[in-house]
Amino acid sequence: MVLPAIRQPLTWRQAVFNFNAWKSRAHGTTVVPSLPKIVYGSKSGTVIKQGLGRQAFGLCRNEAAAVTPVHTASVFSRRYYCAESGGVRVRFAPSPTGFLHLGGLRTALYNYIFAKKHGGSFILRLEDTDQSRLVPGAAERIEDMLEWAGIPPDESPRKGGLFSAYQQSQRLGLYQEAAQTLVANGAAYHCFCSPQRLELLKKEALRNRQTPRYDNRCRHLSPGQVEEKLGQKQPHVLRFRLEEGVEPFQDMVYGWNRHEVATVEGDPVIIKADGFPTYHLANVVDDHHMQISHVLRGTEWLISTSKHLLMYRAFGWEAPTFAHLPLLLNRDGSKLSKRQGDIFIEHFALAGYLPEALLDIITNCGSGFTENRIGRTLDELIAEFDMTKITTHSALLDLEKLPEFNRWVTEQTD
Repeated sequence: MVLPAIRQPLTWRQAVFNFNAWKSRAHGTTVVPSLPKIVYGSKSGTVIKQGLGRQAFGLCRNEAAAVTPVHTASVFSRRYYCAESGGVRVRFAPSPTGFLHLGGLRTALYNYIFAKKHGGSFILRLEDTDQSRLVPGAAERIEDMLEWAGIPPDESPRKGGLFSAYQQSQRLGLYQEAAQTLVANGAAYHCFCSPQRLELLKKEALRNRQTPRYDNRCRHLSPGQVEEKLGQKQPHVLRFRLEEGVEPFQDMVYGWNRHEVATVEGDPVIIKADGFPTYHLANVVDDHHMQISHVLRGTEWLISTSKHLLMYRAFGWEAPTFAHLPLLLNRDGSKLSKRQGDIFIEHFALAGYLPEALLDIITNCGSGFTENRIGRTLDELIAEFDMTKITTHSALLDLEKLPEFNRWVTEQTD
């Protein structure tokens, strides 16, 4: 797949530029010429600021800044905020195992809109801990496409910020320290089970028509047995000890939720044999240390939230407020699939669609606004956004209407 580059200042019609030259000018890097010139346009012609080191706005400038408890609205419940900021800090945290697609753009857009609605900050954090599945170039392309779409992050791997680094592979020491804290307080333990044994457990469960789960065998090892195995340099992972008694939490979309994960799941791995963390540990640690106030993510993570809340409790940290967004589906109700190919944002950019049209259609088919109408600008989306109006129903996306949205944007500029 040929990938497009992010835009420089453009007229809405079109602009032709060389990606490598842009990269060199904007970020002071030398890029080996390899990509072709790309043609696509933007209605707005918004200038993307160039250069590194731009500090994110709305952040506390030092650790001694005052904090104020906020109790006046349910949106801001259970959190403390930096008095110097607008309070809200959200993150879009994709994995660079692929390029940005429509579902990811929608999640990023809702985070961006929510942050700007409340005078807060929008953070891009790359969760690249699954090293075996990384796609070369995907990390940079994700940020490129957010900028092309007109929703640039305030803090990111490229821009930096007060909480660098914004790429998980560069924060391994932090996760190791956090995991050892859990081991020390008994909330995590070393697991020496081989991949072969885990595979046998899985096959046995499937044969008995049961859901595969780890049997928590190694949580019963004595300290002496653990020390002996560690002394023998046996390969191992770290697992988090799931406990019953999960506290209910109030999701901003789905209301009160509670999932007794310990009764249906085995203890999850938090540090893999290669020393990299899993999502369950890394997202909790990063959200805490980056002072994330609200987590807006896909509904597929709703059940796992109880697991994450157990981890927050084990650390003694206060959890952010959660909002799980309903899925974005095809018009026929089927899941958007990366295998479709045409759901990647680069595809639409190369085909000549305007970013304003994409943002309009992916919000028009869903909920969260006072009304749905064609032709809303980004500023209008921010002004009309209402978190309480997001429903639990999946959004059905009819891409056959995208040319109509694109024509409307074009006509409004003529």
